[in-house]
Amino acid sequence: MPTENSDVEQIILATAGYDHTIKLWQTHTGICHRTLQHAESQVNALEITPDKKILAAASYQHIYMYDLQTSNPNAIVNYEGTSKNVTCIGFQEDGKWMFSGGEDCSARIWDLRLGTIQCPKMFKSQSAINCAVLHPNQVELFVGDQNGIIYRWDLRTDQHEQFMPENDALILSIDISPDMSQMACVNNKGRAYIWNIGSTNVDSPTMLKPKHKFYAHKRYALKCKYSPDSSFLITTSADQSARIWDTVGFDLSQELKGDNQRWVWDAAWSTDGQYVFTASSDNIAKLWNVKAGTVEKEYAGHQKAITAMAFRDAAI
Repeated sequence: MPTENSDVEQIILATAGYDHTIKLWQTHTGICHRTLQHAESQVNALEITPDKKILAAASYQHIYMYDLQTSNPNAIVNYEGTSKNVTCIGFQEDGKWMFSGGEDCSARIWDLRLGTIQCPKMFKSQSAINCAVLHPNQVELFVGDQNGIIYRWDLRTDQHEQFMPENDALILSIDISPDMSQMACVNNKGRAYIWNIGSTNVDSPTMLKPKHKFYAHKRYALKCKYSPDSSFLITTSADQSARIWDTVGFDLSQELKGDNQRWVWDAAWSTDGQYVFTASSDNIAKLWNVKAGTVEKEYAGHQKAITAMAFRDAAI
């Protein structure tokens, strides 16, 4: 479990959802030490820049940027230009640019270096975009939409290819393992799809080979995320649980389920992979011991469902 030390201020846990606030927590005490105002809409996704200086919040028609190094409770930058909900965000590893996707059927690349709000690249999907993940090679963006299509967008050439794991299913989350050996997605039918990644050569397009598919949950599967050492995959669901699967045979390793937990929207791993945070509709974020399947800490203070979280600790 993250503990108090000289680098404790570098451990950042942020949560947000439907109560129009973003809360920053002390992970070791469970105390909220700062509340950021997000009055215009719910928060759909959160992400922290690699240098830990900025928190980005995706919301309706906007991406708001908050300064984590000051006590300013209000956004310092507003990236606008989308017509509907922004559903996903993330950063290039050096913090040079940000990607986003949204219900306006667009994935965007935002240049963070110019000092002006510019979007030099944009990709149009056939339907609303639910999720996107940047390949660790930093040159390919995988995008999932409500038609059940996954797109591989090559940011160097602007070319793309598409494939559909299952008919009549919404792609709700995609992740690529840190060791670049696998890609996973989950859909609204509770199914998980796994691919082996055939090429890790940055000059060659990523080749995906189907590896496995299974029912991860009986209801909506909302999020999937690989552990830092790529040995486990966590999936979260509308069935009030998060489940942890080993990434060899995809056997169930642990189920994380609490009383009155309701929908589990998001999850974040600790760097050592021994703990995982979850965000759910019971208005509480939780820290779980992965091996024991028990709650180590609760983060209570939101007035409505927590649908997004972001975590970076001192080791990242």
